[in-house]
Amino acid sequence: MSTKEKDKQSKVNSTIPIEADQLDQDEMEVVSPWRDSLRQLKKNRFALAGLVIILFFILLGVLAPLITDYAYDDTDPVNRLQPPSSEHWLGTDDIGRDIFTRIAYGARISLQVGFFAVTGALVFGTILGIVAGYYGRWVDMLISRIFDILLAFPSILLAIAIVAILGASLENALIAIAIINIPIFGRLVRSKVISLREEEFIMAARAQGMKNGRIILHHILPNSVAPIIVQATLGFGTAILEAAALGFLGLGAQPPDPEWGAMLASSRAFIQLAPWTLIVPGVCIMLVVLGFNLVGDGLRDSLDPKMKN
Repeated sequence: MSTKEKDKQSKVNSTIPIEADQLDQDEMEVVSPWRDSLRQLKKNRFALAGLVIILFFILLGVLAPLITDYAYDDTDPVNRLQPPSSEHWLGTDDIGRDIFTRIAYGARISLQVGFFAVTGALVFGTILGIVAGYYGRWVDMLISRIFDILLAFPSILLAIAIVAILGASLENALIAIAIINIPIFGRLVRSKVISLREEEFIMAARAQGMKNGRIILHHILPNSVAPIIVQATLGFGTAILEAAALGFLGLGAQPPDPEWGAMLASSRAFIQLAPWTLIVPGVCIMLVVLGFNLVGDGLRDSLDPKMKN
C-alpha cells in the first residue's frame, strides 16, 4: 500500500469515532427524561383538553373586570331570577346579581383556594414525609401515627371540625383544606424516600461523607419530584371541591363573596323556578375538577416509566 493510500485510510478511520460520538450525544439529548415526558404529555389528548379547561377559567378570573360591566355584589331586585339573555348572559340570581359576573370572580376564589391549600399541604407534607422516610425509627413512627390519625377521619368532616374551631371564613377554610391534605403528600413522599434511601447512589454519597441535609436536597428530593407533581395536580381538583363543599355549608367564603359553593347553597331553593342559578356554578365546579384530574392523569402517565410505550 502506498503512502497516499495509507493517509486516506487513516483519515477515514479517524472520522468514525467522531461520528459515533456525535450520534451518541444526539441520542442522549433525545432520551432526556423531562423532554420525553413532555413529549408524551403533548400526545395525550385528554390532558391537553384538561389544560385548555384550566387555562379558560384562569383567564376568566384574571380578565373578570374587563369582560363584565357589573360588580359581583351589584343587586337589582327588579330583575331578579331573570333567565339568560343578551344583557345577562347567564341570567340573574334571587336578588338580581349577574351570574356570569359572579362566576368570573368566583373563578379567582376557587383557583386561589386550590393553589394556596395545595401549596401548604405540599410543603409541610413533603418535609414530614422526607424526615419520616429518611431517618426512620421513632421519628418515622411518630409522624406516621399522626398521618394515620388525620386519615382516620373523613376529610370533609375533619375540615368542618377545623373550621368550626377556627371560625367560618375563606382563610380558615383554606387552612382546613391544607391540613387534611398534608398526610396524603406525606405518605406519598415517605414511601418514595424509603425506596430511595437504600439505593447505591445514596450509599455512595454517605460513604463519601456527604451530610444528610445535602443528600436530601441534592439526591432524595429531586428524585421524588415526579409523584409530588402528579399528586399536586390531582390535589388542586380535590381542594376546589372541598372548598365548594365548605362554602355550600356556609363555612367557607361569606356573603357577598362569589364563591361557587356558596352560590349553590343560595340557589338550591330556586331549582324549579330558576334552574340556571344552580346549574351554572355546579357545571363550573365539575369542569374545573375534571380539568385538573385530566391533567393529573396525563402527568402520571408521562412521568411514570412503567406507563410509557
